[in-house]
Amino acid sequence: MKLISPTQAVPTHIISGFLGAGKTTLLKHLLSQKPENEVWAVLMNEFGKIGVDQQMLPQTQGYEVKELLGGCLCCSSQLPMQIALSRLLSETKPDRLFIEPTGLGHPAQLLEQLTEPHWQQSIAMRALVTVVDGSRLHDADWSKQNLYADQLKAAQIIMVSHADRMGFADDQALVALKSEYQAYQQIWLMSGQGEIDLKQIDLPYVGTERKIQPLLKIQKTFSTGQSLPEIKQLPYHYVETTQGYSVAGWKLPKRWQFDFYLLLDLLCEQKDWLRIKGIFHTNQGWKTFNFNPEQFNYQSSEEGIDNRIEIIVQDQRDWQHFEDQLFQCQLNMGETDKTTQQK
Repeated sequence: MKLISPTQAVPTHIISGFLGAGKTTLLKHLLSQKPENEVWAVLMNEFGKIGVDQQMLPQTQGYEVKELLGGCLCCSSQLPMQIALSRLLSETKPDRLFIEPTGLGHPAQLLEQLTEPHWQQSIAMRALVTVVDGSRLHDADWSKQNLYADQLKAAQIIMVSHADRMGFADDQALVALKSEYQAYQQIWLMSGQGEIDLKQIDLPYVGTERKIQPLLKIQKTFSTGQSLPEIKQLPYHYVETTQGYSVAGWKLPKRWQFDFYLLLDLLCEQKDWLRIKGIFHTNQGWKTFNFNPEQFNYQSSEEGIDNRIEIIVQDQRDWQHFEDQLFQCQLNMGETDKTTQQK
């Protein structure tokens, strides 16, 4: 699809956050700061079929608001989003653009789409903002959901909303949350009702280097000069590096099952890491692992979409050795060997 680009790349902000976190409230406050001589645009995504949020935004001259209804623009086909965004840019020619994905969205996937080369002449991505409801931080059932964690990980700026309604338990949970995500070196802002100045979030997007590759076991079979197979499905290994930290991770098929105690022993034996998080299908049921240097937490979990683990470190590691040990914890080892042969 040919994109019609404005003369200058439009500063573009993604405002993400879980359901009810306060994204639209923040957006309204940001829109109130529009200079009179500028035109600003908003692309909103709602999971349902009837748009409500659009009606809550200013309906005055100088704003252009478009909605994408029914589904998540982060996860579904890129074509509707590409078309809507291209039309919004070419028809409105905005001076600034805000994108608000649904609270059920994965902003990292949207960010990956919008930082592809063909958008770089059209949009200038700014720091991704995730809004967190500070008054609900004490609710572990809410804050421990995988989607909530995904949205926090994607953020360069985290805005804690409803700060005026936070209790002691919320304050304690916020301290723990900041410690948990310390390796990502994010900017944390506090707000009661979205009172954030645009200049506080109008920062350049700092991308992470992500290298998605076949499993290390498979890579070893390819000599120098041979191209690695294209990643189309699980399993795979990836590494993200940013600001002196590295996150190594594996995504493995849901059908693979692991011995719980062997897996627990392996994770407890690791040295000099900053964070270990994972979810696995084990012979004791689905289990989540949430380790920090002060505390090793694991608990039963709802069924996951796949097996996955991430380890944050500040130095180089022999990830091949860890992968070999991880696969030794697998109960249906034949599945791993079969996958390797198919590659």
